[in-house]
Amino acid sequence: MSKKKQGLNTICTHVGEIKDEQFKGAVSPIYLSTSYEFDGVDVKRYPRYFNTPNQEFLAKKIAALEHTETAMIFSSGMAAISHMFLAFLQKGDHIVVQNTLYGGTSNFIREEFHKYGIDYTFTNGYAVSDFEAAIQSNTKLIHIETPSNPLLTITDIKGVADLAKSKGIVTTIDNTFASPVNQNPIDFGIDIVMHSATKYLGGHSDISAGAVASSAAHMDRIWNVSKNLGGNLSDMTVWMLERSMKTLALRVKAQNKNARKLAKFLDKHEAIARVYYPGLKSHPEHQLAKEQMHDFGAMLSFELVDGIDAMAFMKQLNLIKPSMSLAGVESTMLLPSKTSHSLLTQEQRDAVGISDQLIRFSVGIETFRDLKIDIEHAIINTKTTSFA
Repeated sequence: MSKKKQGLNTICTHVGEIKDEQFKGAVSPIYLSTSYEFDGVDVKRYPRYFNTPNQEFLAKKIAALEHTETAMIFSSGMAAISHMFLAFLQKGDHIVVQNTLYGGTSNFIREEFHKYGIDYTFTNGYAVSDFEAAIQSNTKLIHIETPSNPLLTITDIKGVADLAKSKGIVTTIDNTFASPVNQNPIDFGIDIVMHSATKYLGGHSDISAGAVASSAAHMDRIWNVSKNLGGNLSDMTVWMLERSMKTLALRVKAQNKNARKLAKFLDKHEAIARVYYPGLKSHPEHQLAKEQMHDFGAMLSFELVDGIDAMAFMKQLNLIKPSMSLAGVESTMLLPSKTSHSLLTQEQRDAVGISDQLIRFSVGIETFRDLKIDIEHAIINTKTTSFA
């Protein structure tokens, strides 16, 4: 059976595993060496060259999941995205960046690009026309994020890819929120896909990693930069990530199911002013999400009505953890204004619609009823405290 015809769970479980030829173990062995022979070998291996055995084979799994020729593993999502950008941008170049974007990426662009003489434009919106309006004669890259963090906006992947190809511009996408289980941007014409592998690929809140997947030609450019910047991941963590990804499809599908139910529950609740979730028919890009996603994902955001303090609400949660990061098997919530987008100014947050009442909800695999009860309990107790 060819890899292209293998099922998702089969790819997660078996592609990229290293055969234990010596002891015939069921799982991949770990190669922790930082020094390998250089004479008489097919590959001169060195950790900073991203080609140790565990790195090489895990890259095959990620490439198979994202339908690309190859992939690379990094020490974090920011390492992945920064190396990716710097591989395709140099002094005098220009990048068009979606305005609804992860705060860390926005901050990196604003804080670092001027040092390299790289120009950038954040779009006024996330329609294809917004990207077209921002293109300049020296534009070399267009970067999108869909669903976006934390407002779950949906960008037309094929529309942006087609626009870029017509002008000879490379496209990149942050596919973290969707995961390769829910979305495969390469199939719609995107050139390079990146992930914060800390999130769904790791899935257990115990790994920091990043990943980039693309064609071999694009990856050569990324590798040439990355070998100098040194953002490789330790092989122990690479092994842990490969182990975690065996259950990727199972985890994400369970989380998707919970998120759909919770979004509908929150959307009808009197204490919730608004829910951001592409699976709701009321979402402005619901139809587009149906066309380019296999499922709607396990991330959602919601705003509490005025009078219910968001931080007080989170302190009343018992099961759901008020915690940084996302995509673990456990459900977590956070305030983007205090965490993921805290590096932005109040004015910048207001411009992209991130209020102090906004809560980002990473839905886990717990029983739906228990999550619902925990939210209801927190709302009731916060109301009592707020209006006492």
